[in-house]
Amino acid sequence: MDDITLLRQYAETGSEAAFSQLVSRHVNLVYSTALRQVRNPGQAEDITQAVFTILARKARNLGRGVVVAGWLYQTTRLTAANSMRTEIRRTRREQEAYMQSLTNETEPDVWAQIAPLLETAMGNLNQKERDAIVLRFFQGQSMQEVGRAFGGSENAAKKRVQRALEKLRGFFAKRKIVLTTAIIAGAVSANSVQAAPAGLVATVTGVAVKGAAAGSSTLTLIKGALKIMAWTKLKTTLVVGAIALLAVGTTTVTVKEISHYREDAVWNKITRIDSRQLDAAPPAVSIRPVPVIHDPFRGGTVWSDRGKRMGFSTSVGSLLSDAYGIREDRIANAAALPKDKYDFIVSLPSHQSEALQAAIKKKLGLAAKREMRDAEVLLLKVARPNAPGLEPASVPASGNSARSSTGQYNCTNQPISNLADFLEDRLKTPVIDQTDLAGQYNIDLRWSEPGGYQNPNLNALKQAVLDNLGLELVPATQPITMLVVEKAK
Repeated sequence: MDDITLLRQYAETGSEAAFSQLVSRHVNLVYSTALRQVRNPGQAEDITQAVFTILARKARNLGRGVVVAGWLYQTTRLTAANSMRTEIRRTRREQEAYMQSLTNETEPDVWAQIAPLLETAMGNLNQKERDAIVLRFFQGQSMQEVGRAFGGSENAAKKRVQRALEKLRGFFAKRKIVLTTAIIAGAVSANSVQAAPAGLVATVTGVAVKGAAAGSSTLTLIKGALKIMAWTKLKTTLVVGAIALLAVGTTTVTVKEISHYREDAVWNKITRIDSRQLDAAPPAVSIRPVPVIHDPFRGGTVWSDRGKRMGFSTSVGSLLSDAYGIREDRIANAAALPKDKYDFIVSLPSHQSEALQAAIKKKLGLAAKREMRDAEVLLLKVARPNAPGLEPASVPASGNSARSSTGQYNCTNQPISNLADFLEDRLKTPVIDQTDLAGQYNIDLRWSEPGGYQNPNLNALKQAVLDNLGLELVPATQPITMLVVEKAK
């Protein structure tokens, strides 16, 4: 019986068995998501109780099109964030210090890098993208099952999942965590959900359905989460209205949330790249030419934990990449873009990408869309079978992992497509897998890279692919999806 059927059965008949089955299916997802944010098992259990209690209360109001796993994930994320409100600044400082320490390690653990920021990154996706990631990688469903959940095809699901992964990759890249979409997918699949404590299903069902006494902390969480969920829904409505105003180019102010700021006042509050200043900025979407007077503090980009973003001395290509969630090297006519540099800020609470797209259209007169275009690519082919660095994974596989560092890429129990994604990110050229190597592989790739990530030795990397893995990268021209930029109409 699917989730919606169980939910309807509980809503209409009050069936404890139906609700208990829902809890059993999703308790690990909810508990793991809460634990990843609060890092306290007892607090994570309280949050889990609160989330399922909210589900029980809202069961009659959830439509048949809702993805229950996605709804539970988002509710958990909001509930945990609300419970941690007083510790947000401390947590951010700890995360930044932790990420800085990881840059000095030669073999960073991918999951350790992305786990502290995963919920923030997921919050930057729209609802359907977030639901797709939850179903595919948190719940381990097939692309066919994901497509069915959205009432669409398997191919449509693949596109939605890939789009969401690309946004996650871009988010982490802004935080100087350079990973391929395949590595991110593998890390989330392998680590995002763990078993909840024994007995939690019964406890949760008792509180949510039977009306058993809940602790004061759980009641506080429920009350706070319901408030923040209502406010989030209201803010989404306001922001969509604000974006519509931007898109048509009107200056009429009808949305209260953004009606009381002047652009100059926003920029006067920003003195340098600083996520704290970004968090404190009023709701705004602004792009302006770089000031004539050079300021040594102005340069680079930053994203806040709430998905707000700003950049100084940013190229047009980087602006488009940020707005449309696609790698800058996949902009079809990048060479023809204006060479001017801009400062920008998007401090709306959500829908930041859409707002930035509208601002680019209004301020720079540019619009973009994805199209299939012929492009220079690298074809990954087998040149020498049975190379030492490429071996089939054991069956049954003992586990899977993927990690990269300066001059090294290692993975276990991963498809060749993951390697192709990694090479594409490093070589800044689309890589098409034509190896016909099915199944999972253990890969050990090492090359000389004294210049590090900032000055990669691409020739050494290509040669190592041949020497270590017995694979070659052959230049070719082939149609791929590109971002095509044109003058806005």
